[in-house]
Amino acid sequence: MLFRPNPSLGVPIYLQLMEQVKHAIETGALRPGEQLPGIRPLAEELVINANTVAKAYRELEHEGVIELRHGAGAFVSANARAKKLTDKLRAGQAIVADAVERLHARGITDEEIRRLFEAELAGLARSPGTRSSS
Repeated sequence: MLFRPNPSLGVPIYLQLMEQVKHAIETGALRPGEQLPGIRPLAEELVINANTVAKAYRELEHEGVIELRHGAGAFVSANARAKKLTDKLRAGQAIVADAVERLHARGITDEEIRRLFEAELAGLARSPGTRSSS
């Protein structure tokens, strides 16, 4: 089984379960459209309360990670990876905005900033062992 919550961690079990589902999706152990274990069978296997599993599944559905289909079960959302990418890009945008703001404060123009970013990206593309896309 993919999920192994640890009650001694001091982190609520439902949060651990949510993180483990997200990790399984990120690593490809669970793929979009794939069905997750049912609430009761998973609760029995993990020896936890079914309400705990239900809460984790509801929260994951609210975050767009899974889809709950009445009578059919829980499925990995087709948009799960897209949401992860969106979150990653949003975080990256904040970093870029901060960098641009700091460069403007030093009197560097938009065109100069653009050239700095392009030069930095070109340097990364030439360096061995760096990723050009992700």
